[in-house]
Amino acid sequence: MISICLYLHAHQPLRLKKLSLFDIGNNHQDYFDKERNKKYLERVARKSYLPANNLFLDLINKTQDRFKISFSVSGVLLEQLEENAPKVIKSFQKLSKTKNCEFITETYYHSLASYFSEEEFRKQIYLQTKKIKQLFFYRPQIFRNTELLYFNNLAQIIYDLGYKATLIEGADKILMGRRPNIVYRAKYVPELKLILKNYPLSDDIAFRFSNHDWKEFPLTADKFLNWIKASQQGLINLFMDYETFGEHQWAETGIFKFFEDFVIKASNDPEIQFVLPNEIIMSETTEETLDIKEPLTWADTERDLSAWLGNPLQKEAAYSLYALENKIKKTKDADLLRQWRYLQISDHFYYMCTKWFNDGDVHKYFNPYDSPYDAYINYMNVLRDLESRL
Repeated sequence: MISICLYLHAHQPLRLKKLSLFDIGNNHQDYFDKERNKKYLERVARKSYLPANNLFLDLINKTQDRFKISFSVSGVLLEQLEENAPKVIKSFQKLSKTKNCEFITETYYHSLASYFSEEEFRKQIYLQTKKIKQLFFYRPQIFRNTELLYFNNLAQIIYDLGYKATLIEGADKILMGRRPNIVYRAKYVPELKLILKNYPLSDDIAFRFSNHDWKEFPLTADKFLNWIKASQQGLINLFMDYETFGEHQWAETGIFKFFEDFVIKASNDPEIQFVLPNEIIMSETTEETLDIKEPLTWADTERDLSAWLGNPLQKEAAYSLYALENKIKKTKDADLLRQWRYLQISDHFYYMCTKWFNDGDVHKYFNPYDSPYDAYINYMNVLRDLESRL
């Protein structure tokens, strides 16, 4: 029996207003471009979230509950949906009520706090869990860090916070010839299980589906199912951005029809079943561990933090931000703390990325800046203005 675990991650950042050097210290109270953020959100909701959620609900019914799907939705996105696209929240709530849907916790602000501040990391997980319970009446058992960021030191924190497992990237450099089709254990905290993304099959949908230069184009449901069966892997974890459906891959590419055909054919195959992450860790057992000393992510070809911290601009911006943590928290000013946390959204550093070779197109998605240097200058102006308010 082959088990398919499908997980989608949904997030939209809060993009900054333009702030010049001469604006610093002029009593700014809000640094975020509400009009631009609302415009992007409404577009993604219309093209991706609403049609995809409707399709997922329809597939659960068509397959008589055999289809199952899991999500993580950043707290920042949930806030925006509540304010500007409440229909999307309602569609997620409908899915949640089916019991064929599982929500996964992440950092509320889609941040790199786990790399910089254990205290802030714990707090953001608490805030995200609270938000999920408020909206979906559900306490997640599985964790997923920003961009699947994971390394050994995080295992004890995640386990102490009550999570049974965390999702991570199934990168070749950590598997060393092993397959991502089993549930591993954390090296020093074996009670915490590691669920690995099958990146070749996931990326066939997420990145290559509409690529006419791809030798396997076009990708059909039958072809994809044959690949899954040929892999002879007991567990296939398909992890991707939610925006794959309708935004990264537009409806005109046939992505929705492909996915519907795939799910229906897989559900009718006696050798295949869809499973939720929580079901995996209840049934799958292994004593094999993974020793992950350096930060691992699902981004780019390096599968590390270089998309966010790979150049001096990004490092200066990030370290300057987290250097303010104690001062910000000592003020007891809720507004300052909230805005400081919004500045932790990892996309701010992503826009400063200078890796314009194989990974360039990814970094241009909904990017409001003309260059990484513009992103850095604007971010640092905002950060200096926030600091001046202290």
